[in-house]
Amino acid sequence: MNQISVSAPAHVRPDLKRIAGWVEPGSRVLDLGCGDGTLLAHLQNKKQCVGVGVELSDQQVIACVRRGVRVIQQNLEEGLALFDDHQFDTVVLSRTLQSMHNTERILQEMARVARYGIVSFPNFGYWPHGWSILRGRMPVTGEMPYEWYNTPNIHLCTLRDFERLAQKLGLRITDMATFKEDKEVKLLPGWRSTLAVYRFESGC
Repeated sequence: MNQISVSAPAHVRPDLKRIAGWVEPGSRVLDLGCGDGTLLAHLQNKKQCVGVGVELSDQQVIACVRRGVRVIQQNLEEGLALFDDHQFDTVVLSRTLQSMHNTERILQEMARVARYGIVSFPNFGYWPHGWSILRGRMPVTGEMPYEWYNTPNIHLCTLRDFERLAQKLGLRITDMATFKEDKEVKLLPGWRSTLAVYRFESGC
């Protein structure tokens, strides 16, 4: 069988570039909810990582295959029983944590299958969200572009909320970055950022 030649994605979001920067060259990576495979293709091309994605959408799975990314079609709510303990070096859950029904379980499973975990999620502490609630409306923003009645986001949290949960689960946070649109936010990130990205180390 001829080896598939993987071309670099035309555009890699700044948050995905930051995630890629936390991944060691040549390491084993599991990308949960991998979408069209942009991150894994980038890691394969730029850092010679060996990766596999998990994705539910038929269309996105096809996009992964076209990029030369190994992908398994599965619902993340079913867990990660397909994977052995410490099978990967890093496991990524990008912009998906807030839509998981069992948040604690997926984080624990991430800690089981890899030494390092990376998650990103919308920051509900972004100050216009509070202003919207004071005006009597649920916030609708770029990172949370849905109305209250059709949103897939069921577990919204602030930066401090996530940090407390990580501590409860014995996950040691090693790195953090926050973004507003395509720009990284360093000053007052809890108030000024719309997206948070965390890297943690498993206590296992």
